[in-house]
Amino acid sequence: MEKKRVLVVDDEEDLCEILRFNLNNAGYIADTAYSAEEAFSKLKNNYDLLLLDVMLGGISGFKLAELIREEYHNNVPIIFITARDSVEDKLKGFGTGADDYIPKPFSVKEVIARVQAVLSRSEYRKRELETAADITSAEKNEIHSTALVHGGMIINPESKLLTIDGENIKLTKKEFEILFMLADEPGKIFSRSKILDMVWKNEAYVLERTVDVHIARLRKKLIRYGSSIVNRSGYGYCFEYNEGN
Repeated sequence: MEKKRVLVVDDEEDLCEILRFNLNNAGYIADTAYSAEEAFSKLKNNYDLLLLDVMLGGISGFKLAELIREEYHNNVPIIFITARDSVEDKLKGFGTGADDYIPKPFSVKEVIARVQAVLSRSEYRKRELETAADITSAEKNEIHSTALVHGGMIINPESKLLTIDGENIKLTKKEFEILFMLADEPGKIFSRSKILDMVWKNEAYVLERTVDVHIARLRKKLIRYGSSIVNRSGYGYCFEYNEGN
């Protein structure tokens, strides 16, 4: 298997060398940069992960992450390493698209473990996206015998899984049953009482308002496909997928 490339960005040269040495010993190809500007010049080497200090001289680690994400559209995984470990700093880090956040001081073993975990998740997401992208129209027809496919959304009744653009979306049992029922017959309107009968069956003390609550939660989880669940005022709900979603 090809070795993963890691770029360590920190203005503490000794720390960079310690991490580089240990990452290389762990089976990675590690490189170092002592500033955001130097890191920029090395990004062309297509690193698989960045270990990025927040408190850099000049351009900060937060700003560097924003530039990487917004201006260069680079989705390379980023782990922040910093002495700033307040909740606000962590939220800001994750808000810039960070995959993990390690406060100083840290153990090298922990850093290696975090690197391995983030790279594993990144590799899994990459494989899932590639798999979704490789599905042809013919394959979609074949899948449809067991699963429902609407654009990048796949609803599998056998595994009880929903995937959107290759990413698994966690649904409750009721949410999945509602979604599958609607998406299985696009355009058909289901009244609230019909949905209650089919999903809640003989459960007592369930109000029609319960359907609205579950639909609202489901729409949020469907992200860009949430608008596919349409409310027909006075009638109920239906599923209307279009390629514009």
